[in-house]
Amino acid sequence: MKLAHIFLSVALFSPAVETNAQAPDSPSEKQVDAIFAAVTQANAPGLAVLVQKNGRTSFEKGYGVRDLRTNTKIDPPTNFRLASCTKQFTAMAIMLLVHDKKLRYDETLVEIFPDFPAYGRTITIRNLLNHTGGLPDYEDLMAAAETSRNAKIWTPERQIHDQEVLRMLEAENKGKFPPGTSWSYSNSGYVVLGLVVAKASGQSYGDFLRARIFAPLRLDHTIVYQKGKDEVANRAFGHSRAVFDHRPETPLFQETDQSPTSATLGDGGIYSSLEDLAKWDDALRNHALLGAEEMKPALLPPRLANGQPTVWPVETNDDNLHPGKAVSYGFGWFLDPYRGHPRMWHTGTTMGFRTLIERFTADHLTIIILSNRADLDPETLAGETADLYLHLKPKE
Repeated sequence: MKLAHIFLSVALFSPAVETNAQAPDSPSEKQVDAIFAAVTQANAPGLAVLVQKNGRTSFEKGYGVRDLRTNTKIDPPTNFRLASCTKQFTAMAIMLLVHDKKLRYDETLVEIFPDFPAYGRTITIRNLLNHTGGLPDYEDLMAAAETSRNAKIWTPERQIHDQEVLRMLEAENKGKFPPGTSWSYSNSGYVVLGLVVAKASGQSYGDFLRARIFAPLRLDHTIVYQKGKDEVANRAFGHSRAVFDHRPETPLFQETDQSPTSATLGDGGIYSSLEDLAKWDDALRNHALLGAEEMKPALLPPRLANGQPTVWPVETNDDNLHPGKAVSYGFGWFLDPYRGHPRMWHTGTTMGFRTLIERFTADHLTIIILSNRADLDPETLAGETADLYLHLKPKE
């Protein structure tokens, strides 16, 4: 669920559904392919890439393999763990419940969870959506608990779950800062939002998303994964470079698919594929779930209580991409422009996976990168791809 920067890999997908002959302003398939072929190997974990331009597929290709046991090639139906790209789906679920009048953006944690301590009386749903709530970081709380016991509590086999996160937050007596006074990327906030979805809808988080998002949009293989309950079709497994590997030109990999935090849902629990994410992009473009007016709150960056814009925290950590710099975040989407071009985007980083979805709405361009290896940087690769489509000179 960590944010972080991202990279990718190489093999074979079917070529573009809509050819470049149909989109003369687009770069050639060879130009785009060269970006990803340069950082991947055919028989190593890799990545899947989709570029949509003007609502049509301009480039779609897979690089590498889903896992090193079967060496099955990555293709458009391959399902990757989305990590923090899950947050846009959680935010949409909340917005649908607001549409249903089962929630309000100004509703507080204590109104929804009466046992939540006093510091939750002023933390609203809106604060959680845009990361101004100040909830303690549940991974920090996990580390503190293990330090106090001088023992491992959570492992890839014994993972922390959403209700445990809620109980840990309820055991605290204050947040990181008063809500609305600062900004800090919060996985805790989106775990809680997943629980809010369940509480307000009367369904599990997974069942609500299946009924209100996945099924209506025909995202037939997108799933809120729960180990022991669900199976992921066409599953890619996460990988990291082997610690003993000293050959950057021919890296060795080991499967690193699950961590102690891989079972939480609202902050990073969804698996999806290029095929389904293309439909998701179409649905956002065509306002298939919510009208343009109802989507507006998701695309408005917050301002702090003192009227100042939001900035990344100064201290460096895995969730702090640009310490001290300005940041713009709506509901489940970063809103910072790229080289003067408006965009809504999100990265995802978790054990063995790196993901990215970038939507340049004014340019009618979407770039999606899903990687099942931890050593790639999708944000850099997407930037190089965007430069081609937006006719920008490469960065020096």
